[in-house]
Amino acid sequence: MNNSGPSTLQTAFCGLKFNSPIVLLSGCVGFGEEYTRVSGFSNRDAGAVCLKGTTLEPRLGNQPHRVYETPDGMLNAIGLQNPGVDHVINEILPSLDFTETRFIANVSGSTVEEYFEVTRRFDDSPIDAIEINISCPNVKQGGVAFGNDPAMSARVVEACRKATRKPLITKLSPNQTDIAANAKGCIEAGSDAFAVINTLMGMAIDIDSRTPLIGNNQGGLSGPAIKPVALLKVHQVYQVCRDHNIPIIGQGGIASAEDALEFMIAGASAVGVGTALFYDPLICKTINTGIMRYMERHKLQSVDQLVGTLQLNQQPTAKCGC
Repeated sequence: MNNSGPSTLQTAFCGLKFNSPIVLLSGCVGFGEEYTRVSGFSNRDAGAVCLKGTTLEPRLGNQPHRVYETPDGMLNAIGLQNPGVDHVINEILPSLDFTETRFIANVSGSTVEEYFEVTRRFDDSPIDAIEINISCPNVKQGGVAFGNDPAMSARVVEACRKATRKPLITKLSPNQTDIAANAKGCIEAGSDAFAVINTLMGMAIDIDSRTPLIGNNQGGLSGPAIKPVALLKVHQVYQVCRDHNIPIIGQGGIASAEDALEFMIAGASAVGVGTALFYDPLICKTINTGIMRYMERHKLQSVDQLVGTLQLNQQPTAKCGC
């Protein structure tokens, strides 16, 4: 590619200007202030910060243990501990510096009505966009997670769409049969973008007590261990999104500039960083620098030129079941 002009990390996402393609993921940076206590850290190094999952009423979350380190990953079952939407809007949002970066609310609920109400309240706030966490269990449907049922996913998106004019980002679960079909239904229901993927479900066991190490028995697996799965899911969802101009935040195990670049090539317009922050709070600077060097080496002016540029290998003519 022979493009002229300086390279830039800036990109547009749902009409919002991101200074970097990096999004700090929900649940990993609290309500946008936790890592600001770390020397050298700045929210300005990310294009957006996704706040902790918020419900209508305050939640205490699950019993301990809530976090367990696994080989190349982490299990967590926090249980959506949060102070409730009114506290977030009235007490937390006024303390954030909206000149630093974009801030995205994360909406969770156990009924469609709760999703609607939390989204409605965020609509009348300075928040830039709203992410819908559809991995929550629906108490009216026997605990079935919204995100694992395409019809239920679409119902939540449709309800949230009626509650706000802000950009809606639907966070898709990998724990379902056909993530692309679910994405298609969510687009038709009004989703403006996707976050792909949420955590995979996993377990760890104490062999002496023969009990789960997580108080909730199971938890969400994140970190480098899930990266190959996340890459494939981004590629699959991109096949549905590209014709509708629907952007994707690719996430799942990103811990380097090379990881971020893979996700963009697979179809992500932005990339989410989460678990890696726990052992390297300054990793965003490293990733930004690495992306810039790659762009300069390949004479690219914008990260947008990378999105969806994956060229698949020619499919073999002989079919096998492998």
